Amino acid sequence: MNTDKVTPKTIGAPHEHHYAHHFDNAEHEYESSKQGIWAFLCTEVIMFGGLFVAYAYFHARYPELFLAGSKYLNWKLGAINTVVLITSSLTMALGIYYVQKQNKAKAVLMLSLTILFGFVFLGIKYSHKIHEGLLPGSWFHGELGDVKNLPLYFSFYFMMTGLHGIHVVAGMCLIGWVLKRTLNDEFGPNYYTPVEGVGLFWHLVDLVWIYLFPLLYLVS
Repeated sequence: MNTDKVTPKTIGAPHEHHYAHHFDNAEHEYESSKQGIWAFLCTEVIMFGGLFVAYAYFHARYPELFLAGSKYLNWKLGAINTVVLITSSLTMALGIYYVQKQNKAKAVLMLSLTILFGFVFLGIKYSHKIHEGLLPGSWFHGELGDVKNLPLYFSFYFMMTGLHGIHVVAGMCLIGWVLKRTLNDEFGPNYYTPVEGVGLFWHLVDLVWIYLFPLLYLVS
C-alpha cells in the first residue's frame, strides 16, 4: 500500500522520537526492530511447519479417518471464516496506513474492526464444534456413527486449529495494545514501528489459516 514514501529516516513519535541508547540512530532502531520481527516470524513458520508435517504423516497413515472426520466439518463456515480473516488483514493494513497518515479516527476504527473480526472468527470456528460435541479426546460426545476413532481425529484438529486460535487471541491482545497507544497519540507518520510489527504478526496468523482451511476442510 502506498505510504507516500515514508522512510525509516523519519522514524520518531509525532513529537521528536528518542531512540534507545544501544542504537546508533532512529533508522538503526527501525531496521533492527523489523529484522527482529521477521526473525520471530520465521520461528513461527517453523513451529507451524512441524504441525503440517504431522498432518501429512497421520493423513497418510489414517486416510479413511481423515476422510470421515472432514465430513463432520462445515466447509461453508470455514469459508466464511477465511473471508473474515482476509478482511481483517485489510483492516489491519489500513490501520497501519492511517497511523502513518496521522488520521487517528480512521486508524482507531480500522484497528477496532480488526479485533472485532478476530472475535467473529473464533466464535464461528468453535461454537459449532462445541454445540455438536466435536471435541478432542475424552471430551468428545458427538455422534460416532461408523467411525470409532473420531476423538483421535478431533484431537488432531484441535491441536492444529487450537494453536492457531491461541495466536489469534495473542494477535487481538497486541492489536488492543497498539490501539490504546494510538488513542494516546503515541504513533504518527514519524513513529509507527510497533503497529507495523503487530500487523506483520497478524498477517502471518491469517496466512496460516489459509493453509489450514483447505487441508482440514477440503483436501481430506
